[in-house]
Amino acid sequence: MDNIVVRRRARRSAAIAVAAGLAAALIATSAPASAVVRPSAPEASALQTSARVTASTSTGRPSPAPTATSTGYGGAVSSVDASASRVGVEVLRLGGNAADAAVATAAALGVTEPYSAGIGGGGYFVYFDASTGTVSTIDGRETAPAGMPNDAFIDPATGQPYRFTPELVSSGVSVGVPGTLATWDAALDRFGTKRLSAVLAPSILLAAMGFTVDETFRNQTLDNKARFAAFPDTAKLFLPGGDAPKVGSTFRNPDLAKTLALIAVRGPDAFYSGRLAAEIADVVQHPRKDPASTLPAPAGTLTTADLAAYSVVEQAATHVDYRGLDVYGMAPSSSGGTTVGEALNILENHDLASAEVGQSLHLYLEASARAFADRGAYLGDPAFVDVPTETLLSQEFADARDCTIDPDTASARPVPAGALDAVGCESVAFEEAADTENVSTTHLSVVDKWGNAVAYTLTIEQTGGSAMTVPGRGFLLNNELTDFSTVYNPADPNRIEPGKRPRSSMSPTIVLQDGDVRFVVGSPGGATIITTVLQILMNRIDLGMTLPEAVAAPRASQRNAAATPAEPEFIAAYQDDLAPFGQVLVPSGDQFTSAAQIGAAAAIEVDERGLMTAAAEPVRRGGGTGLVVRPVRTPR
Repeated sequence: MDNIVVRRRARRSAAIAVAAGLAAALIATSAPASAVVRPSAPEASALQTSARVTASTSTGRPSPAPTATSTGYGGAVSSVDASASRVGVEVLRLGGNAADAAVATAAALGVTEPYSAGIGGGGYFVYFDASTGTVSTIDGRETAPAGMPNDAFIDPATGQPYRFTPELVSSGVSVGVPGTLATWDAALDRFGTKRLSAVLAPSILLAAMGFTVDETFRNQTLDNKARFAAFPDTAKLFLPGGDAPKVGSTFRNPDLAKTLALIAVRGPDAFYSGRLAAEIADVVQHPRKDPASTLPAPAGTLTTADLAAYSVVEQAATHVDYRGLDVYGMAPSSSGGTTVGEALNILENHDLASAEVGQSLHLYLEASARAFADRGAYLGDPAFVDVPTETLLSQEFADARDCTIDPDTASARPVPAGALDAVGCESVAFEEAADTENVSTTHLSVVDKWGNAVAYTLTIEQTGGSAMTVPGRGFLLNNELTDFSTVYNPADPNRIEPGKRPRSSMSPTIVLQDGDVRFVVGSPGGATIITTVLQILMNRIDLGMTLPEAVAAPRASQRNAAATPAEPEFIAAYQDDLAPFGQVLVPSGDQFTSAAQIGAAAAIEVDERGLMTAAAEPVRRGGGTGLVVRPVRTPR
């Protein structure tokens, strides 16, 4: 305990020094030239770095066009946002490792992707340590408050469940105890080389100086305009003048800059205790709604005690062997690792590389349907539910599930879950609750020059979270608890329980070959995250695509439903190939967004020579950015 106290005090002293320089820089961004206060020498390097990575987004002019794919050496970062990827690469360039760069990139995404991520949410962090050859994980999922009743989603006035929209998605009752800051702190403490104050520096300046609004940011704001307008504090921040910020304008968030600077000084305690914690709890318990709004906004039960009690869970990763590769993912409370792993184990029985494309895609859809059936029957928070992770990831179980697949004909769906003790093709009946995960979230992938790697998926749940900001703090609160099943069923592994983590589909994935990192991949997209990661791996490993091609390829997402939602490009390309199998494709889309896209992946590949390819989306969600420390030209 004494060593921990000494370490924390040393960190705090260093943080105060860095924060002093940051405060000076923040003053400089708004003061006249004659009043500029210069940072002291120890902070100059960090502040100069921050200024370099934010300069292109601080002027109101369009930022440089995103580079979806880069190839080279020395480290790589892939994310949905150009500014965030530049922050991460600069941390690598200055000697930081993958964990340092991942936290710095995530913090920047909280600035430029505030509707998808930020300190008001949570996520899952998967880390590969090249020196030991081990893969570790941090579960930073939001938790239900200790006082949350199992009928929290039932309207006491009617005795009926609240409607998912508009009641639940924009409410205090949907807000879980955030885990993002605790995740960053744990990741840096266990794996990193930098202090939290140092890796937050670029994001503090980015929030203060601003970034250039693109079409994606404006469209996401417009998609949420009615919700945001119901909460004056949110409207003030994201609807200046009553409308979404214009494309090409500069969006500044000085309140978030001050909040991050406070955290740089005091560490996560500034968030999980004290005044800020009290403000968070007050917003949840008493949503600050416009009196003229008809939005119900049911109150929640989150307290300062819930915030003070929050802790991450460090646990082993899931693991399956696929085509001689070691595939590691996130264990429950996320369903990502088990569901991706089970589907891969099923596909292991089939030579997809030699099959016709229609046959391969048919098997992909059938394997996914069965993995989702088992996800619904067995997956929940293992602190509350006996999750049969080992069985679900066993090849024997996958073989039993595979024998229920007709290689020539689509199954009648939904298919039943597999029997855990099956020795043949047995299934079990289970009434699966409706899936309410939304399409938001964000993902980043990092590899450093030493071969360490991070796959990190973080979220505030749906685009715009709960739509509630903490007044004067600059960030949105999550609505993660909507991932629980709405109606309490004692047999449902995802039922509401106090202190519980709701089931997630986030699937940060690291793939090793002979002990070295080969692929790092993940995506946003609610339950479609699982199928996005699965399809990218299949595209790259089995279907002969390069990583950029695998990321850009059109997608379909079979989640144990009668029809398969698919992007228009997928339907155009493969409907004729899948029709003979009886597979029915329907256009993808979501009631909360103007986009009909599936996922927004960020991936990295490292070949046998150490050449890194950072591949992000070229189009989806406005296009992402993959960067490397030392680029090399590749032949066209």
